[in-house]
Amino acid sequence: MKLKKILNNEEFSLSFEVFPPKNDTAFQSVKSAVEEIAALKPAFVSVTYGAGGGTSRYTPEMARAVTERSGVSTLAHLTCVSSTKETVRQRIKELREYGIENVMALRGDIPQEMAEEDRSTWDYRYAIDLIRDIKESGADFCIGGACYPEVHPESANQKEDIRHLKEKVDAGCDFLTTQMFFDNNLLYNFLYKIREAGINVPVVAGIMPITKANQVERAIKLSGSFMPQRFKLLVDKFGTYPDAMMQAGIAYATDQIIDLYANGVTNVHIYTMNKPEVARRIQSNLSNILGKS
Repeated sequence: MKLKKILNNEEFSLSFEVFPPKNDTAFQSVKSAVEEIAALKPAFVSVTYGAGGGTSRYTPEMARAVTERSGVSTLAHLTCVSSTKETVRQRIKELREYGIENVMALRGDIPQEMAEEDRSTWDYRYAIDLIRDIKESGADFCIGGACYPEVHPESANQKEDIRHLKEKVDAGCDFLTTQMFFDNNLLYNFLYKIREAGINVPVVAGIMPITKANQVERAIKLSGSFMPQRFKLLVDKFGTYPDAMMQAGIAYATDQIIDLYANGVTNVHIYTMNKPEVARRIQSNLSNILGKS
């Protein structure tokens, strides 16, 4: 099913992100975790993509398997930063052959070995380049894109960031998914500004449950996310107790989601880190809320 049909529904939805194995050795354990997560029957499951390596070749296979075995719609990620035009054409062809209907079009993180290169020589400098090529290919995908409530790290300011986001939507993005955030007020402010800028596609709120203290530093490094004081206190208090930290992290994420729903954000996406227990417990906490409007 095309995700824009799901996302334009006014009912509260919950979806999950999973990632494929990095190598053949990890395939079975990852496959089992993903099957457990899909068995929860979320609104959809997104499957990430690893540029230039083993992870990427599993993406379409895993996305199709989720739909075939669980009946859950899937969203296959596609990144382009280290790819040539020909590679992307082949990836698009492969996604079509696997029956994929939804694609998350991303630039991807710049590999360290490419950091000092002249970007003008690259086939793909920005996600918008990939979106245009997908549209020009004739593939009938529902296309998603990323957005940053706290500003893309390479943007000079939020105004510039939103201008580029509008260009991306105008190029063919059907919906947007946010980078992780831990203060809902940042999202509400962002949503107001993008609506003012004429961006009216559905926005899916991306939530990262922090269930281990060492995830905090990584989350900040990846996204530059602002950590509210009450969240810092939670980590300081429970970070050295694994079971308590997991329970507290799930409670914090649940509280974020309920507040989002209460304020009119109907679609929430959980970055599960392939942890079925985390996905299951959050979904259980929302059992009498999901499906309402």
